[in-house]
Amino acid sequence: MSRFILALDQGTTSSRAIVFDHAGVAVASSQQEFRQIFPQPGWVEHDAEEIWTTQLACARDALARAGARAGDVAAIGVTNQRETVVLWDRATGRPVSNAIVWQDRRTADVCSSLRASGIEPEITARTGLLLDPYFSGTKLAWLLDHVPGARARAQRGELAFGTVDSWLIWNLTGGREHLTDMSNASRTLLCNLATLQWDDWLLQTFDIPPALLPRIVPSSAVMGTTAPGLFDAPIVIAGSAGDQQAATFGQACFTPGMAKNTYGTGCFMLLNVGGAPQPSHNRLLATAGWQLGTAEASRCYALEGSVFIGGAVVQWLRDGLGLFARSEEVEALAMQAPDAGGVTFVPAFAGLGAPHWDPNARGLLIGLTRGTTRAHVARAALEAIALQSAEVLDAMQRDANQPIRELRVDGGAARNDLLMQFQADVMGVPVVRPAVTETTALGAAYLAGLAVGFWRDQQELAALWRVERRFEPTMTPKARADRLHQWQRAVARARDWIE
Repeated sequence: MSRFILALDQGTTSSRAIVFDHAGVAVASSQQEFRQIFPQPGWVEHDAEEIWTTQLACARDALARAGARAGDVAAIGVTNQRETVVLWDRATGRPVSNAIVWQDRRTADVCSSLRASGIEPEITARTGLLLDPYFSGTKLAWLLDHVPGARARAQRGELAFGTVDSWLIWNLTGGREHLTDMSNASRTLLCNLATLQWDDWLLQTFDIPPALLPRIVPSSAVMGTTAPGLFDAPIVIAGSAGDQQAATFGQACFTPGMAKNTYGTGCFMLLNVGGAPQPSHNRLLATAGWQLGTAEASRCYALEGSVFIGGAVVQWLRDGLGLFARSEEVEALAMQAPDAGGVTFVPAFAGLGAPHWDPNARGLLIGLTRGTTRAHVARAALEAIALQSAEVLDAMQRDANQPIRELRVDGGAARNDLLMQFQADVMGVPVVRPAVTETTALGAAYLAGLAVGFWRDQQELAALWRVERRFEPTMTPKARADRLHQWQRAVARARDWIE
């Protein structure tokens, strides 16, 4: 009997693979960083071939570390950085350009023009999304218009488009399967959120040839098997979801009203809203969560707030300013100061996400004096992660029309106790960290395991979730209001900087 599920977790800055056992415990893992390519200000690219080679290497290494062979693995689950666009040649399987990453802002002017035409309300009604360069549709259109010959080749059916999940599954299956799951499809600006199918009106609006598109499938279902030669035997691929939907599933947020926040390169808060999409009135996103098998009754939708720069601000302190050698050192440095010393850091390096949606905002460090130290800057950076998330939670509670009683947290920065306590303080809501914080990969594993019977049902998965620590709010209401007011003043100064 198979003992493990292999989760492939393809993120913005690294590829990872984790082997999980039946108790949901990670028994082995492997991780490789890959290059971040910045051709010009506001542009962010990845080498899609490098994404694939690092992901495959991690998968093989994780299995070796677990002492496992392919026959020990019941299924593979895939989770991925969302909205990143890959365009490749169907015959050769080679990308025709670098992938355009979700953080990329090159289509901001296109989005502004479309918004000025008055088309955004119809797009939002169909997709649950806003017109922003964050999403895949305008990125794909840009590639078709700027890669020589791409549009004509796409119309002839010679090219394939996919978000990173599609690219990985294409390679895992040796080009046999060109598909995407509903959660990833819902982030493209091309999918109708009610039907979870490609929308003809949206395809015409963004001038996307239908021949490019992958087939949309449930998040938990058998999707194919790995090609010969990748592992010592074929392995079934049975789960796929965008990273934030996978993390929500891994956090066992199975009941409407449950919410989680992931602290990765960005921060992403999702609230389970049940079996039908719920429009936002506070500039959040309505998005697909997951579907288990073919039953539409198993569909789950969510509201989402996206913060573009979360843990990436710590990377910038490390690599851009050289304040420390390892990201883990930021907490100790920040604790050398009792507070931020009046400093506020708005890390709008790639614009601002929810609820502002301002691609023209840029980073701001304000409140500096001769007494400002490295520790104050580090503390202000950590506080910025929490303050951005607090704005999202406020919008989410107004949309939900009910209080969110606790926030489940995960991702690398969720291990930072100083950040988590400040997060609880500025939200006024308990923050709950589970024993397993790698919930993105765990969610992908759960989706794959359910499809092949490795786990019985969601009740069994919910029973595996365990609390590691609970952070209760300690800040007074006045102190919280003052800190949020200072933050809002700084955000106002960072907005609309690029003319």
